[in-house]
Amino acid sequence: MKAIVFEDETRAANHLERLLARVAPEISVLAKLESVRDAVKYLQNNPEPELIFSDIQLADGLSFEIYKQVEVSCPIIFTTAYDHYAIEAFKTNGIDYLLKPVEEERLRQAIDKAKHFSPGLVLEKLLAMNRPVAEKAYKSRFMVKVGDKIKSVPVEEILVFYSQEKASFIRTTDTHTYCIDYALDQLEPMLDPEKYFRINRKYIVAIDACTNILAWTNSRLRLKIEGIDDSDIIVARERVVEFKSWLDR
Repeated sequence: MKAIVFEDETRAANHLERLLARVAPEISVLAKLESVRDAVKYLQNNPEPELIFSDIQLADGLSFEIYKQVEVSCPIIFTTAYDHYAIEAFKTNGIDYLLKPVEEERLRQAIDKAKHFSPGLVLEKLLAMNRPVAEKAYKSRFMVKVGDKIKSVPVEEILVFYSQEKASFIRTTDTHTYCIDYALDQLEPMLDPEKYFRINRKYIVAIDACTNILAWTNSRLRLKIEGIDDSDIIVARERVVEFKSWLDR
């Protein structure tokens, strides 16, 4: 079976190739490409492979752009450090979605799926995944303590969730700050990903808060949010591509 790998991290690409040598020595890796541009060029000028291993965040953008520019009929196994793109992945010929670091047993299972690939199975998977997503209800309000009273804050009034000194806070559109009883890791799945984005370990920001964005060092971005004087409101470098895609919908 002839395969190609789209991966912008050399270490990850080499790790995958070593795993393939153990798990499926019958698979021959024809090329390893680091960018959307190089991947599109390769697919346009070479016979289609029998299998594609595709990271999602490549050097110059999201790999989904490849499949918008070039029609691919072979199965695709996605590999990524994030689990946010599963639905989008199965809109292509994605047959599996492996989180990094890729584990040997999961890779073996994915390759077995590739050997039994049919477009109809991908459609069934996409429909099954869309049902629970469509039905999911995100948190609509948070209860906060103000003196000896309890106040209800609608989520649409919250510009940012952030952690500071082992506590979590919200900043609202009317410039108030309140402490809440959730860690950011707990909050993330409670919030609508169309409206909120986790830019780093300390901050989850609302799309309405992202009006003042500055280019920052090491290919990062910095957000300036009214009422918060903190140099840590930085979009982590590994999240910049995804953040820009989230804004530009």
